[in-house]
Amino acid sequence: MDVDTRLLRSFAAVCEEGQLTAAAARLFVSQPTLTKQIRQLESLLGVALFERSRRGMAPTPAGRALADYAGAMLAGWEDALRATRAAAAEQGSVLRVGFEGGIINLMTRSTVADFARRMPGWQVELRQNNWFDPTSGLATGEIDLTLWHGPAWLVEHYNVAVLGEEARVVALPTGHRLADRAELSVEDLLDEPFVAIPHEAGHWREYWLAGRERDGRPVRIGAVAHNTDEWLAAVVCGQGVGFAPETMSRLAVRDDVAYRPVRGLSPSLVGLYWPKDRELTPAMAAFVRSCRVTVPFGRLGSSGGTEPRVGTSGGTEPRVGTSGGTEPRVGTRSVEPT
Repeated sequence: MDVDTRLLRSFAAVCEEGQLTAAAARLFVSQPTLTKQIRQLESLLGVALFERSRRGMAPTPAGRALADYAGAMLAGWEDALRATRAAAAEQGSVLRVGFEGGIINLMTRSTVADFARRMPGWQVELRQNNWFDPTSGLATGEIDLTLWHGPAWLVEHYNVAVLGEEARVVALPTGHRLADRAELSVEDLLDEPFVAIPHEAGHWREYWLAGRERDGRPVRIGAVAHNTDEWLAAVVCGQGVGFAPETMSRLAVRDDVAYRPVRGLSPSLVGLYWPKDRELTPAMAAFVRSCRVTVPFGRLGSSGGTEPRVGTSGGTEPRVGTSGGTEPRVGTRSVEPT
């Protein structure tokens, strides 16, 4: 019997948290997605793993038996992945980088060429991020780095080499009643129908629906898109509006879409992210430097500006430019690339 390690991770998180809500938040998935995963595992094993009540989720005897082994199995698999990646890093290999749909055109041939000069024998494999996986393949080891426009609090959960800070804008069909305005506020948009990404995207769905700026006001969903092309098509067809990185207003220019700045909407921290339990390898550090030189983003960009200060403890952090003498910042500490 083959069991997806993702299902075991979900099972272990529910055991440790004792409830679906906390476990879903810890795994960065929606509660319906987590419920589906637990039921899928129970179906595969042919046993009930939890007793469900208003107080939470308590493992059954079968669940406790599985829990005794699940931690060791997952730890063993993580050790195997680390050993495999370490062995690959000792020789010329492939660096797998995830990117957001609609943003890939920022990474040009010059980015890849600069990386090849820094890391002879290495290649870059670019993969579009999957909206059905909140970690974009980082959790499973499918990719090494991913490019995200994310909320500032994400540095608490991932290492990040910051590339810049960028505003979120709203995309509207050109015939929309608000499209004639030069600038909008969050309040102007909260009652509009939105084009959402799938529930499986977890915290990313909430972020691109401006969940924290809504102050509890419910969102109206006009359509659900499964990739960037579907999302933009839904906006064009008038099924809803949507928030997007400011970069899209330059890369996805269309006569039938209007992009407008939004007051009161927090900016995104743009960076290359990777798991907390993985060290920055020479290849990863080289790609960060190549992006700093060739990819313009927000306030940092390639013009030598300074990056925003972002942390979780309130202290000051090193500022990083693009002149070549500084190193990428990782969360709230600095890492020296080789």
